[in-house]
Amino acid sequence: MDRRNFLASAGALAALSAASPALAAPKGRAFGIQLWTVAKLLSQDFEKTIAMLAGLGYRELEMYGPYDFSDDRGKASWAAVTPSLGFSGSGFFGHTAAQVKTIMQRHGLTVPSLHTDIFTLRDGMGRLAEAAHALGSTYVTLPSLPADMRKTFDDYKRAADLFNKIGQDAARHGVRFGYHNHGYGLMPVDGKIPLRTMLDATDPKTVFLELDVYWNFAGGGDPKEYLTRYKGRYKMVHLKDMKGIHRFDHDGGDSTQWIELFKYLTYLGDGNLDMKGIIKTAEATGVEHFFVEQDRADDLMVAIKGSADFLKKNGFR
Repeated sequence: MDRRNFLASAGALAALSAASPALAAPKGRAFGIQLWTVAKLLSQDFEKTIAMLAGLGYRELEMYGPYDFSDDRGKASWAAVTPSLGFSGSGFFGHTAAQVKTIMQRHGLTVPSLHTDIFTLRDGMGRLAEAAHALGSTYVTLPSLPADMRKTFDDYKRAADLFNKIGQDAARHGVRFGYHNHGYGLMPVDGKIPLRTMLDATDPKTVFLELDVYWNFAGGGDPKEYLTRYKGRYKMVHLKDMKGIHRFDHDGGDSTQWIELFKYLTYLGDGNLDMKGIIKTAEATGVEHFFVEQDRADDLMVAIKGSADFLKKNGFR
C-alpha cells in the first residue's frame, strides 16, 4: 500500500465503545466506514473498536488487506510500509473469517466489501471469494492500480483487459469485482482522460466501481459528473470532505501528492465539497454502500463522530 496513516491514538475510545448495542441495524439506509480510518485502534483492540463504531451508528464496514490468504507479493508490499505507519495490523487482525463474522453480528454490523491487492485478485480469487462468502461480503475491491501499471494509455488499456478477466473470475466465484480509483488518471493527456479510457473499455456487467469523492475532486474530476456518466456502475463511495478547494499540482499519481492534501481533509459537513449534492446523485445513480473514510484527522474521534452525525441528519439511519 502507498497510503500513509497519520491517525493519532484516541483516548476517548473506551468511553465511546462502552455500550455498543448488540442489535440488528435499525430500519433505514445504513452508512459505513472503511476500516483504514481506525487502523491503529483496530491493532490495539479489534472488538472494542468495532463496538465503538457501532455505538456511533456505523452499520457497514469495509475491510482492507492483506489477509492471511493474500498473495505473498501483497504481503511483502504491506510489510515494506508498516515501519512508517506505527502499526502493522490488517485483514482480520489475527481472527478467522468466522470469528470476524461473529463479532460483526454481535454488534449489528455487516461487511459488504473487502479491499485487497491486485495479485490476490488476479491469482487468488478462490481463496478471496471463500473469505468473502464466510463474511457475507459482496465486493472484492482493488484500492488502487499499482503505479507501474498506469504509466501510459496502453497501460490503462491493458489494465481494462485485466479488470475484465478479474471481473469474470469474480462472477464465477459468486462475488463482484470493484475498482477504487485514487486520484490519478483524471487529468487530460493529449485531449483524453486516462481513467475514462480504461473504464470505457471494461465490462459494466462484471467490473463495478467505487468512487472516492475527495481524491476524484483533487485529481481534477467532478464526483457528480462521474457518478452520472457511469450510472449504475458505481456501487460504493468513499465519503470525505475538504477544507477549501484544492487540486493536485501534478497528476495525482504518487503518495507524496496525496500526503500534501491530507491537511485539508475534514469530516462530512465541515468542508467545502457539495456532500449533500454528491450523496443525492449517488443515490439516484445506483450507489449501494456509503463508506466514510478519514485518511488522517487532527482529532479522529471528533471526525468519525462528526461524519456519522452528518449522515444521520441527512437521511441515513
